[in-house]
Amino acid sequence: MKKQLVFWMTFLVTLVGWSQVKEEPMDSIAEKMIIIEGDSILRSAIDIGEVYVFGKLKFDDYKSKLRYYVLRRKTLKVYPYAKMAAERLVELNDSIEKITKKRHRKKYTKKIQKYIEEEFSAELKKLTRTEGQILVKLIHRQTGSTAFDLVKELRSGWRAFWYNTTAKMFNISIKEEFHPDQVHEDYLIEDILQRAFAADRLERQETVLDYDYATLTDKWGKKSKKQ
Repeated sequence: MKKQLVFWMTFLVTLVGWSQVKEEPMDSIAEKMIIIEGDSILRSAIDIGEVYVFGKLKFDDYKSKLRYYVLRRKTLKVYPYAKMAAERLVELNDSIEKITKKRHRKKYTKKIQKYIEEEFSAELKKLTRTEGQILVKLIHRQTGSTAFDLVKELRSGWRAFWYNTTAKMFNISIKEEFHPDQVHEDYLIEDILQRAFAADRLERQETVLDYDYATLTDKWGKKSKKQ
């Protein structure tokens, strides 16, 4: 029995010794490389984009929770329109730069503006007042310009004034800007967007405005604790 025990102990020690591989330094030839599908270049690491770690949603009361989820539903609904508006504006500006004659620029601008209005009008008429106001804010987030300034630039000052006056009848200001660093509701909208981007519920389009979501989360989180 003792001989068998000694034999098996010797066997296990030998087996462990064989299975161990000497670790090589990372700068040696034996450095492990990664092959990414569709890429012929060997890599020692994989680059990833900026990643946000989201905390669990917490609410002071049921009213706050309800407000957030209603805001989320409306934001997810109107964001695609703001994204589309930003894309159309980039296309318009890129095309205008290639047109040398002022008369041709004006004609092309009117043509595109008419196309955008027809493309949006049917759907925008279905929006509620709060959805319309969120859309105005998101247009500023995506383009850096208010809806008023965009209309004024693309059509005329009178047209922009008229749009704003009409919108005021429904308590919507097309001069509204997006300030998640100053307005708590704007921060909540940004939080909703970032979570939706991470979950692939919305296609990410970076804002042209200058703010950092992580910094905003820290700021508003501290304010909430003080309250």
